[in-house]
Amino acid sequence: MASSRITLPIEGMTCGACALTVQKRLLEENGVQDAAVNYATGKSTITIDEADTSVARLVTAVREAGFDCAKTSITFSVEGLHYATGTSRLEQQLSDLEGVLSATANQATEQVRVEYIPGLVSAHAIEQRVKTSGFTIAEPLAEEDPAERERQRIQRQVKTLSWKFALAAVMTVATMIGSMPLMTQDSTKGVDLFGMLMRPLNDLLQNMLPILYQLDPNLLKLGMLVMTLPVVLWCGRQFYTAAWSGVKHRSADMNTLIAVGTGAGFLFSIVATLVPAVFSNVGLSADVYYESVCAIIALILLGRLLEARARGQTSLAIRRLIELRPKTATVQRQGHDMEIPIERVEVGDRVIVKPGETIPVDGVVVAGESTVSEAMLTGEPDPVEKKPGDQVVGGTLNGMGTLGFEARAVGKDTMLSQIVRLVEEAQGTKAPVQRLADKVAGVFVPVVIAIAIASFAVWWVIGPEPVYVYATVALVTVLVIACPCALGLATPTAIMVGTGRGAELGILIRGGEALETVEKVGTIVFDKTGTLTEGKPSVTHVLGAQRSDGSTVGASELLRLAAAVESRSEHPLAAAIVAAAEKKEIEIPAVDRFVAMEGRGARGIVGKYLVEVISMRHAEERSLDLGGLTKKAEQHVLSGRSPVVVVVNDTVQGVILIADPVKPTAKPAVARLKQLGYELFVLSGDSKIATGLVAKEIGIERVIAEVDPRDKADEIKRLQQDGKIVAMVGDGLNDAAALAQADVGFAIGTGTDVAIEASDMTLVRGDLNSVVSTIELSRRTVRTIKGNLFFAFIYNTLGIPLAAGVLYPFAGLLLSPVFASAAMSLSSLSVVGNSLRLRKFQPSTVA
Repeated sequence: MASSRITLPIEGMTCGACALTVQKRLLEENGVQDAAVNYATGKSTITIDEADTSVARLVTAVREAGFDCAKTSITFSVEGLHYATGTSRLEQQLSDLEGVLSATANQATEQVRVEYIPGLVSAHAIEQRVKTSGFTIAEPLAEEDPAERERQRIQRQVKTLSWKFALAAVMTVATMIGSMPLMTQDSTKGVDLFGMLMRPLNDLLQNMLPILYQLDPNLLKLGMLVMTLPVVLWCGRQFYTAAWSGVKHRSADMNTLIAVGTGAGFLFSIVATLVPAVFSNVGLSADVYYESVCAIIALILLGRLLEARARGQTSLAIRRLIELRPKTATVQRQGHDMEIPIERVEVGDRVIVKPGETIPVDGVVVAGESTVSEAMLTGEPDPVEKKPGDQVVGGTLNGMGTLGFEARAVGKDTMLSQIVRLVEEAQGTKAPVQRLADKVAGVFVPVVIAIAIASFAVWWVIGPEPVYVYATVALVTVLVIACPCALGLATPTAIMVGTGRGAELGILIRGGEALETVEKVGTIVFDKTGTLTEGKPSVTHVLGAQRSDGSTVGASELLRLAAAVESRSEHPLAAAIVAAAEKKEIEIPAVDRFVAMEGRGARGIVGKYLVEVISMRHAEERSLDLGGLTKKAEQHVLSGRSPVVVVVNDTVQGVILIADPVKPTAKPAVARLKQLGYELFVLSGDSKIATGLVAKEIGIERVIAEVDPRDKADEIKRLQQDGKIVAMVGDGLNDAAALAQADVGFAIGTGTDVAIEASDMTLVRGDLNSVVSTIELSRRTVRTIKGNLFFAFIYNTLGIPLAAGVLYPFAGLLLSPVFASAAMSLSSLSVVGNSLRLRKFQPSTVA
């Protein structure tokens, strides 16, 4: 069963309840294994079984829920299409691309139009599919910049909301002025707090514009109706269309509350304007509430405008990461330097980077020397020297030298693309603490509507005269003040800003669940080699065994044999032996039948000899005779060096001693973690003495040594069985299982890909202070989430009773729908603003 994860951009969501509606419908789709819809990002992350569903079916499911997926189109010319026997094969080939919604080819114009979902398929992929179908595109397709696309989307949204708010605000002022004369003629106007506050303004206006108060009230009402129509039909249209869509799909959200609240007031006012006899026949006053309808819509639009701007800031970090990638690259092809779009760089290309340019893709330097600033990816401020053989990463900035390098990873395989993908996936997740908010949001709107109706009924039965006015004000105010938006934004905005800030600091957080789990961790286990130590060991001593004729095996011969075997190994100690042989310019022979013995060493055939390079512990297990080497090796072990034994045809030929210095950041990081109250362990396959020396040097008392790599996960499990919440910090292939077993896995970014994939947190810098920074950022983010949820719950818990009129019996005050709409807008804005404070997070430790 082939599973894949895709991200769909969702359009039309206005609150957390909308996101839940989409998520529920997606989970009902056959073949969908998991789905998480994020209101703050406007995206849905879906895990599917490719055999049972497709992107087209998922888009259909989103539309059935009353929403849509963001899409774009591209039109291009195809050479020779006019002479093709048909276009159906080309259209089918393009439609089969994941993310393509439709493809239409026109033979008469030789043009093809493809509608697709941005992010799921690229223009380059479309071009390649056209070529494999046997056609040629007239001109290369321009790739759409995702950062620019996102910026333009936010810009369009802000521009539209700005124009709508401007018109609604102008009409609000105009209808308020028009409503002033009516307040003097109708005692029922101004029963709420807003109306009471407007009375002094009414008195002032009466002195300034007396002619206004001489106009026919019916004419004033008609004029206010005309001014309110564009506010309802254009400015507030989105609320009513979304509410109607919800009705058709049997769902309710915040738009339902706004539409019912303002719609009731508007329809009431229209009847009172055009057919006032309906009210006079039953002894009621024909009141109008145009100014309230305009003011509510204007204030809600203002809230959404400010919220859109603020939400645009929450994704600023990921846009900055995307913008690191240059649009073009200089490559050498056919003996010439040519500038090409970065999407067309291929693995194996020779790429030239001039001084001050951004490195376009990942690769290995083959010519030139320079310094490269990697601060934008790792947070490390100091430039790194690069020479032939060194790796370079796309998105980093070249210094004063010119570099030529061979492209090794392009497109989605580059480190920058993987970082962006990890951050985007993390921002699409939810923390477990959000589950309660989701449950509340799922029933929020129906409960609020029930409370509003109950408020209307209570005021109608026991309220003062005119009861219908008080009852209507209470109904509308309850509907307008309720805010499921704040609940929906509480978690995703904090996760977006927190993970984005982490990426800027070189910390990649896999998701909201990992963030919340970090806060519960009480025990942290460190791997030794490459985690606490530099991971760059070097040979310090070579001890040759004494032969039967009294001579001693030479150091060069030992290194030659050992390096032959270790040249095929990926272990850090193996690299140290090979480096020592190369430094002495020893010719390293070929090895046959190489075998890596996990946790014990390696062996192979060198010439006519079976050569083994094994650990001292494995040599003792086999009862190999080390002679006087045992005592000499033990003396070096006490100084922190690691011994490896060289065995030829089951006879010990010598011992090679290797030292791996402790990272300078290890000791201060450990000290800070101990201050924070964590229980710390060192877990290693090395000897107890060597592991204990490293642990003692950095200040850790608890040591678990001589552990076979296959048993590291069992050691983590044993700690968990004691009731501990365990975090594991490691970097190598041998740590992957332990990282996965731990409640939270921290992978040092210099480690292997498999270890990074198994981890919840990836530290790009490989700096142990980053462990402290990650914990502090996680705690701060979870604290922000809880603060947001607390505010959202408290706001609704207090706001709805106030709107229903609970203060009226004691203070004679009834909250106005206008004030309610302002409070509702400010509630969601406050949640976003609180989350944005995470952008200023600074770790307490600096490497």
